[in-house]
Amino acid sequence: MSLPTQQDVIDVLKTIFDPEIPVDIYELGLIYEIVVKDDGFVHIDMTLTSPNCPVAESLPKDVEDKVNTLGGVTGCKVNIVFDPPWTQDMMSEEAKLELGFL
Repeated sequence: MSLPTQQDVIDVLKTIFDPEIPVDIYELGLIYEIVVKDDGFVHIDMTLTSPNCPVAESLPKDVEDKVNTLGGVTGCKVNIVFDPPWTQDMMSEEAKLELGFL
């Protein structure tokens, strides 16, 4: 079985939406780093729109669960970081357009 690529992981992340904002977590700029190890283990550094985010408990688990469904993934660990703090500038052009910021 082949290892997943970083793009495979991104494609899965684009199916996960922030429940308060109709944009996926990747386009929102919440994903800081994706590392796919040689053994198929995926490490993801992500942030939340705020430290008080109502899905702070459930969203990282959702990300891990979805990434674990990818072929070749042996496990996934999401590390929540708040440095640098998330700002609207981290959103993709697509997300800004969707939310009316452009």
